[in-house]
Amino acid sequence: MKMIRNKNIYLFLILILFSSCSSIPKNTADSCSIFSERYLWYKHAKKTEQKWGTPINLQLAIIKMESDFDWLAKPPRQKLFKVIPYKRPSSSFGYSQAIRGTWKQYKDETGNKYATRTRFKDSVDFIGWYTNKTEKILKIPKNDAFKQYVAYHEGWGNYKNYKKNQKIILLAKKVENQSKKYKEQLNNCRKSLTTKKYIIF
Repeated sequence: MKMIRNKNIYLFLILILFSSCSSIPKNTADSCSIFSERYLWYKHAKKTEQKWGTPINLQLAIIKMESDFDWLAKPPRQKLFKVIPYKRPSSSFGYSQAIRGTWKQYKDETGNKYATRTRFKDSVDFIGWYTNKTEKILKIPKNDAFKQYVAYHEGWGNYKNYKKNQKIILLAKKVENQSKKYKEQLNNCRKSLTTKKYIIF
C-alpha cells in the first residue's frame, strides 16, 4: 500500500514538472518575465548565443512570431469548401516551427540525433544553427533581425524574392521590433539572471 502511494506521489510530481515545463509563459512579450518563469530556458538560450553567436533576443523574437512559445504549435488546417477541415499547409511544428526536412538536416549536421521540436533547448539550438548558416550562405549578420527572419521564414533559396512579398516584409518588421524590445528588456534583467544560483522552471 505504501509502495503504491509513493508511486502515485512520484507520478504526480512528474506530471506537475512536465506541465510547468511545457506550459506557455504568462507574458511572452517580455523576455525578463519569460525567464523569471523559465530560468532553465535562459541557460539554454545563453548557451545557444555562446555556441552559434545568435543573440538571445533574436532567438526569442523568432519563437514569438513562429509559435508564441506554444510547444505543440502547428499551422492551422486548410479547409475544403471553407468548412471541411483538410490537411495542414506544411509540417511545421513546435517552438521553432521547423519543418521535417530542415529539422532532419539540423540533426544530421549537428549530431543531435535525439533532438525534438517540442523541447525549448533543441529549438533554440536549431535557431542558432539556422541563423549561423544564413550568415554563411547569404552573408546576413546575426544582429540583422529583419533579414534573418526573412531567410528563416522563406528559406535560403527563396530569400532573394522577399521584396515582392508584402506579407513577409510586415512579419519581418514585427520580428525586428520585438527583437529590439527583448534586447532592451534583457539589458535590465540579464545581470540578475546571470547571478541566479537556483532554477525556476
